[in-house]
Amino acid sequence: MGLKTRVLLVEDDKNLGFLMSEFLTSKGFEITLCQDGLTGWKTFNTQIFHFAILDVMLPQIDGFTLAKKIRDKLSGIPIIFVTARSMKEDKIKGFNLGVDDYIIKPFDEDELFCRIQAILNRTDLNPDKLDEKTQIGRYTFEYLNQCLCYGEDCRRLTSRENEVIHHFILNEGKIVKREEILTKIWEKNDYFSGRSLDVYISKLRKYLQNDPSITIENISKVGFLFQIKEF
Repeated sequence: MGLKTRVLLVEDDKNLGFLMSEFLTSKGFEITLCQDGLTGWKTFNTQIFHFAILDVMLPQIDGFTLAKKIRDKLSGIPIIFVTARSMKEDKIKGFNLGVDDYIIKPFDEDELFCRIQAILNRTDLNPDKLDEKTQIGRYTFEYLNQCLCYGEDCRRLTSRENEVIHHFILNEGKIVKREEILTKIWEKNDYFSGRSLDVYISKLRKYLQNDPSITIENISKVGFLFQIKEF
């Protein structure tokens, strides 16, 4: 079974947020619910997400600002605005930020699900939607395309290889705990998952060996430290 699509849901209405979270979870998504824009932004920077659903009128940081921050960091991630505001200017502003869809409250849950599925299907089929690239040393990493390139030599990564290296990139220069990786990517933390993680780390080191500035250091009994050193 593949990894679930991880969705960041930022909605300040507690009841609506809970209902949306429960519904989308029942549809097979992994939902992280935040109730203000600042918490949403901090959460986005500490976890891996494949999709974002944002209210426009949020405390701390509004939905427009949050969407821009998210897109500046990860341009390929799909975003849907969910809002009670139906003004034409708001819709234009949202689409100018590059959001994928805009749905007005109140809405039917099945309609939201269909819109999410349509965006995911379109993303899978359209190569122009899969161009998110990150430069790591001499390598180019394409998260949405699950691809690691060294010059013209490109390697297609497995889903877990892709998620592990992406998590390292998001936490470059920080110690990442083993249990954090196992819980988020393997969805369990046991002996066999830990052994599997070690195998993946060895593979990633081999994949990145052409650039000595990139290191994945074992931190004894804690986790790993991913770094890109300047010489």
